[in-house]
Amino acid sequence: MSGLVLPRPVILVVEDEPLLRMHAVDMIEAAGFVVLEAANADHAIAILESRNDIRVVFTDIQMPGSMDGLKLAQAVRGRWPPIEIITTSGHVHVNEPDLPVRARFLPKPYSAAQIEQALAELTR
Repeated sequence: MSGLVLPRPVILVVEDEPLLRMHAVDMIEAAGFVVLEAANADHAIAILESRNDIRVVFTDIQMPGSMDGLKLAQAVRGRWPPIEIITTSGHVHVNEPDLPVRARFLPKPYSAAQIEQALAELTR
């Protein structure tokens, strides 16, 4: 009897700071997820438009470009309602009413355990 192998959930990390993005990607991959990367919201939207397997968007809030992470989170909730959202920031604290429905906030610095727990809960 062969075991059924389920595909690993795909997480899109949106972070404009390359070292922070790389660190987040490393933690999420170590937790067993497939990771895609975007340096800004415009790049993230392009990736979301080209794929249908993304389960979670993990986005920094303060980013340069056409929209910040909160606006990206609102856009994701509006266009791709099934996708889960985690927002993060080391400078801004966001309260639940400021987030889209079902979105979460993790303050920086976050630990690998915090990310792993949140992603495990969101991808069950």
